[in-house]
Amino acid sequence: LLEAVVRDPDARLSELAIQSAGEEQRLVEEWNDTARPFPGSPVFEQFEQQAQRRPEATALVWPGAGEAEDVRVSYGELERRANRLAHHLVARGVQPGSLVGLCLERSIELMVAALAIQKTGAAYVPLDPSFPRERLAYMIEDAGLELVVGTASEAVSAELGLCVQAEAEAIASCSAERLGLDVPVSARMYVIYTSGSTGRPKGVELEHRSVSNFLASMSSEPGLSEGDSWLAVTTLSFDISVYELMCPLVVGGTVVLASKEAVADGETLRGLLERLRPSVMQATPATWRMLRLAGWEGDAELRIFCGGEALPRELANELLPLGREVWNLYGPTETTIWSSIWRVEEGEGSVLIGRPIGNTQVYVLDERQVPVPLGVPGELWIGGEGLARGYLNRPQLTAERFRANPFVPGVPGGRMYRTGDLARWHSDGRLECLGRIDNQVKLRGFRIELGEIEAVLEEHASVAQCASVVREDTPGDQRLVAYWVREGAGEVSVEELRERARERLPAYMLPSSLVELDELPLTPNGKLDRRALLALRADTQVPDEEYVAPRNELERRVAEIWRQALHVDRVAVDANFFDLGGHSLLLAEVHARMQQELDAEVTIVELFQYPTVAAVAARLERGGERAAGRQDGRGKNLARGRRALMNRRRTRE
Repeated sequence: LLEAVVRDPDARLSELAIQSAGEEQRLVEEWNDTARPFPGSPVFEQFEQQAQRRPEATALVWPGAGEAEDVRVSYGELERRANRLAHHLVARGVQPGSLVGLCLERSIELMVAALAIQKTGAAYVPLDPSFPRERLAYMIEDAGLELVVGTASEAVSAELGLCVQAEAEAIASCSAERLGLDVPVSARMYVIYTSGSTGRPKGVELEHRSVSNFLASMSSEPGLSEGDSWLAVTTLSFDISVYELMCPLVVGGTVVLASKEAVADGETLRGLLERLRPSVMQATPATWRMLRLAGWEGDAELRIFCGGEALPRELANELLPLGREVWNLYGPTETTIWSSIWRVEEGEGSVLIGRPIGNTQVYVLDERQVPVPLGVPGELWIGGEGLARGYLNRPQLTAERFRANPFVPGVPGGRMYRTGDLARWHSDGRLECLGRIDNQVKLRGFRIELGEIEAVLEEHASVAQCASVVREDTPGDQRLVAYWVREGAGEVSVEELRERARERLPAYMLPSSLVELDELPLTPNGKLDRRALLALRADTQVPDEEYVAPRNELERRVAEIWRQALHVDRVAVDANFFDLGGHSLLLAEVHARMQQELDAEVTIVELFQYPTVAAVAARLERGGERAAGRQDGRGKNLARGRRALMNRRRTRE
């Protein structure tokens, strides 16, 4: 700092360069020297090359449920099916540059459709079938979709739908030859919608070039080859699915598609891992915790990829001995899935996000977009081949978040993306992420703008103000809580607000609690004080006049399991598990305890279907639960996983 003052004695302190030119060169240039070649062809063409080279090799595996056999699809068959659908899409009017909705659960049909859309030169827009109809309708309108590929059961507009089941005969009659269109790498590959702070989701446009670079870099490190099989567990509306669905296909590996039901049930997912022995699985920390709770004891050959939210050190150290290696992956949707990676080592302190992948630059900058010194926190900006085109139909937002990159003046059109993440460099050239500088959060892998939740609730005429936060009242258990202020003498119930949220927001964005306040706390300068909100209680208790107590021994035992998992004083038999703060990971804990303490023959999927104590108890009675306390081998594994979780919680507390 003294040297900086001597160099420029008239400058303001905030304007002084307090690091040497050599140090800045290391931060900006040396640690960003990531140039490497990558294929200059669209992703689907790289798949076509593999299909031509090894047509009989297995491209996809759809695991059979129960006694059903696994379905295996070769590269040649997948290529032919995708070509037929591509010809049918063209006949339905799809042209290069079009956007086509894709509303399918994880399935063989999903893979066929994703490749077919690319072959037409169009881009696919994931539409999660589990999303509320109003949200899907908005995305369809915002993207200007004229066609949506789905099945008869998917929630898409009938007049826009191409039903792969109803039109199967017409599709099968189409040519199995390639369309042969010249699709440039600058063409869009997909447009994926993320949470928006204005109350509406926003579409991010990604090109083949960016995805091609990403897949090439990740195939090199952490690495993937034709001998690998990948257990795919991520919904298509989550961009990390592109990695697990497309990377194996461009290197000649195998995609093992886990069903939606299997992913929701830790025991079933554990069974797939143990039976099929995939070499790679990518998941959020919440899913890895769910597996451990289900009694999964690891696989020495499995490569564990973890991303979507911060990887806690405790979980990282627990996973390390359970697999061949553990990788922490970081990156926003706007920079193509992951932008930095780190092979995790056992230790203490934060799990780092590592170094940038190929042809990617990362910068830690101050508010003037000047590099901060080593170890000093600043905002993380990302540049390079991974950058998205921008936001669909939102030029102002694109200009705000994507800026010209001043550190690569010789690169035409060079840009960098403002992530909103706080980070700092370590002395060995690795990055540490320190959290957010805005109101965006990550919850169980999903990216959420708190402003979108608030905007949806504030649209109600009887809600004057709303503010939401993520609370962690119990270590490791994060929950969304919304606080609201009534408008005058307006009449509105919490259940009415919940229903409004369900109609507009996906399940992962629904607040676990809606707490009414007389007024929202403010800072001395009049801004919302979110820290003060965190100091308040997130009350999920039922008023005495509305409380319905357990009516028999089975309901009492189920309610007690729920009460302990949810950390509440009591549970009414008609209260919804998710309205009390429950989520998928807690449901896995409840399932494990019911298996252990009640020896209950019920699946996690059924627990989603019966979300009250009364409904679960009735289901158990209909199914004829076995005597409590008797455990088979599966129960012992579940109990072991639960004891491990309970021991970790006690250690933290």
